[in-house]
Amino acid sequence: MIKTRLTQFFGISHPIILAPMTPAAGADLAQAVAEAGGLGLLGGGYGERAWLEAESAKVTRSDVGCGFITWSMAQQPDLLDFAIERHPRVIMLSFADPAPFAPRIKKAGVPLICQVHTVEQALQAADVGADIVVAQGTEVGGHGQIARSTLPFVPTVVDALSKHAPNVFVVAAGGIADGRGLAAALMLGAEGALLGSRFWATQESLIHPNAKAKVVAATGDETIRTSVYDIVRKKAWPDGYTGRLMKNEFIEKWHGREAELRSLQESELVKVEAAAEQGDYDVANVTVGESIRLIGDLPRAADVVRRVTHEAWVQLNKYAAPMETAA
Repeated sequence: MIKTRLTQFFGISHPIILAPMTPAAGADLAQAVAEAGGLGLLGGGYGERAWLEAESAKVTRSDVGCGFITWSMAQQPDLLDFAIERHPRVIMLSFADPAPFAPRIKKAGVPLICQVHTVEQALQAADVGADIVVAQGTEVGGHGQIARSTLPFVPTVVDALSKHAPNVFVVAAGGIADGRGLAAALMLGAEGALLGSRFWATQESLIHPNAKAKVVAATGDETIRTSVYDIVRKKAWPDGYTGRLMKNEFIEKWHGREAELRSLQESELVKVEAAAEQGDYDVANVTVGESIRLIGDLPRAADVVRRVTHEAWVQLNKYAAPMETAA
């Protein structure tokens, strides 16, 4: 086991958090991560009520939290009350100002995680009551900002919070899929890592097998930041946010032609939804990050938790263990 402030704060065995990805992080995946000693988060995502309520009803453990895309959840804020009542282990807010919702979470005595992309966002999250800040690098799969890479961004946030709010600690995200990534995050000053793509490609993940197969076969150079799927699905992401996905025929056709895509949104959406139903990922999206080259199998989530932690422990003892001083 690797003990950090993250493991002590939540009483978990391993400094690993499941990214609350929708639809991948359903009840089975969140519970599997929690059972293995990590922190499991149910994917609240855009706040699709029927999906969230259905997956939440399957959760039988009390140690599973929930995460939301904040700006979307704001359109139906009663879902936050649902999550606070049903999953008080922890609430994670991402991609918008957490200030309107943090007081409600803190009043309920629920720990708050805020994902950030700039130092200013990190300081703001600390000021409104975040217990943990996730410093997300641009390598991450799914949405984020075209801003900072994980390696230089994490220690910058660690340094800023150590002066501004030392009780608030940092977790790293972006490009971390094995123990080397976790070990690196710890050496950068983070207290753990939030993993998305690696858990996306597991047996419990609610992702079509054809999409998982594409990731396992990937070489690592296939991802791109783009807004084409947000446009076709009419997801009103704030300025500066794009999604990282695997390149495919749909992206190659429309990336750079966004204005034209908007004019054909309805007809293209029919194609995308049909492709998703059929498992056709030349058209449907595969939402993963730059770490895909490190993903070569589809294990159970518990094996990922244990494997990543063990690999990190080995790396830390090999490269960061104290050396005897020569006489």
